[in-house]
Amino acid sequence: MIKVVKAPAKINLTLDVVGKRGDGYHEVEMIMTTVDLADRIQLSLIKEDQINIEVNIGHVPNDKHNLAYQAAKVLKDRYSITSGVSINIDKHIPVSAGLAGGSTDAAAVLRGLNEMWSLGLSLEELAEIGLTIGSDVPFCVHGGTAIAKGRGETLTFIPTPPPCWIVLAKPSLGVSTKDIYQRLDLNKMKHPDTQGMKEAIETGDFSGICKKLENVMETATFELAPEVKNIKQRLIQFGAEGTVMSGSGPTVFSLTSSETKAYRLYNGLKGFMDDVFVVRLLGSRYQI
Repeated sequence: MIKVVKAPAKINLTLDVVGKRGDGYHEVEMIMTTVDLADRIQLSLIKEDQINIEVNIGHVPNDKHNLAYQAAKVLKDRYSITSGVSINIDKHIPVSAGLAGGSTDAAAVLRGLNEMWSLGLSLEELAEIGLTIGSDVPFCVHGGTAIAKGRGETLTFIPTPPPCWIVLAKPSLGVSTKDIYQRLDLNKMKHPDTQGMKEAIETGDFSGICKKLENVMETATFELAPEVKNIKQRLIQFGAEGTVMSGSGPTVFSLTSSETKAYRLYNGLKGFMDDVFVVRLLGSRYQI
């Protein structure tokens, strides 16, 4: 039995850090949505009691360090599954980009194996399991657009933003999320208007959405990686209606209502960086 599952990337329209938790994690509030840049996960059931991982990119782990492996493992262990699975990951989402590439792969495995192993779990139950793997996995299990609080696991779903084009640009460098968090000064940061973004989305106010794009991690990431700031400035100079960094970076994205402008932004960046994409919003949540 073989099943192919789509694993889309997410972007942060807003990202706020509101405090430090007792468990060492930070308390966040953010609005996330899924976009049509996706990995392709092929699941094949096997008789052997093992989990095999194949990835089309050499520097992505193909063992227990891969979140897709961990997703299969937690389901096998929790529900005493004695058969195994081979997981083939065809990656299109850049690695370590602030786009939840590993988390969305794990979420796709949870959804796919839930069906293939006839577990009958709801998306809420899968999201709860996903939180044991990573903070972004619960959102990726559901898809759509949501306000996320806590570690990112407390989700309130809202309508999808109006249709638009999104240009994603990831420089070749990597950034450490841990280093970014250590540089945050909760007392000095300018906090996003999460409620204002929610209202702009609910009323379909594209201009309002563009104006409310905000990420408190930008300042710290720009200090560690000035190239990320340069990309944002280039996109603004090229005429993007709204531009912000996703997650802890280093990917920067721009929103535009014009396909022509989207490809003008794309062409303006493609000459000096490899990972540039023009995509659309995905919209609807998954259903079981």
